Amino acid sequence: MTTRHIRARARQPFTAAVIAVLATILTTTGTPTAASASVPSVAQKWSSLMYHSLTPTPAYLQLRKTLSAQRKSLATWSDRLVQRRTTHDAAQNTLTTAVATDAAARTRYALARETLATARNNLTVASQQRPRNATAVTKAKNAVTAAATTTALRRTQASAAAAVLKTAQTAASTATGNLDAAGVAWDRTYAAIVTNQRRLKTADAQRAADATQASGLSRDVVSQVRKAFTNADTTSVNGTTVHRNVAYAYRAMLNAAKADGVVLSGGGFRTKQRQIELRKINGCPDVWRAPASSCRVPTAIPGTSLHELGLAVDITSGGRSLTRDSAGFRWLSANAGRYGFVNLPSEAWHWSITGG
Repeated sequence: MTTRHIRARARQPFTAAVIAVLATILTTTGTPTAASASVPSVAQKWSSLMYHSLTPTPAYLQLRKTLSAQRKSLATWSDRLVQRRTTHDAAQNTLTTAVATDAAARTRYALARETLATARNNLTVASQQRPRNATAVTKAKNAVTAAATTTALRRTQASAAAAVLKTAQTAASTATGNLDAAGVAWDRTYAAIVTNQRRLKTADAQRAADATQASGLSRDVVSQVRKAFTNADTTSVNGTTVHRNVAYAYRAMLNAAKADGVVLSGGGFRTKQRQIELRKINGCPDVWRAPASSCRVPTAIPGTSLHELGLAVDITSGGRSLTRDSAGFRWLSANAGRYGFVNLPSEAWHWSITGG
């Protein structure tokens, strides 16, 4: 059981991207409803700003979804680029070999045709010589036959090499086209990601600006709520009674902590009469005038505690008040600012919208 220590000190700033809610129009489930007539306009403005800083629009959610899909697509195209570059390089190597093989085959075929032509000329000469030399004619005929056989073989080899070259050219052309297409797709996807990241950054900056603007109103919220506060302005969140102004943010904070394995609860709103009782229980020298630090447990003077407005919570974990070495305190120190809650330095368990 603890209290706030109200001090005359500068308000601690919220951390970046403070998150809160349209609290004056939130029910216990976070569904907008009619705002309490007693909640001042500054509190409603604070709630509206914090709600917008917390609640992503459908367009924002779609943008994040699109970015996620685009990043996956970019990874896929990156893999394809590697694969297609490997295929392209292999196809180019095959084409280079095929070109050389085709050239050599055509050269051998050309030489074989020249040899055949020479053999036929020699046969003609041998056949026309007088007196006729049968041995020379036979030899020339044999040479023609051998040359013709070689020429036929070289023609077949040249034809095969040409077919291989054509296939290699087609494969190389296809590989080049596929590689170029993958490169274009990668470039387009990357460009789209850059554009959408810029849009997301702009949207995040606007949400952060809303939170910053809201945080600047927090002290005014406290002073104005104090003037018009009624018990009807509170609601219960997971068993903790808080001002409707902070209900959604508080619930979101508890849910986020739970998702990280830290279960939090706490004591929020208490009446002025209960504050008086606590002053007496905690041994304050004077209920109405003694400073909070003079009590056995720091306890604010009745009428000054944010607990009396439901704008502060003494947070517990596992039924125990937080200490600075507790997991709950470490989590809140790292994350509470995003939900609009600031710690009172003298009390590890005490968190409010102003840190007071």
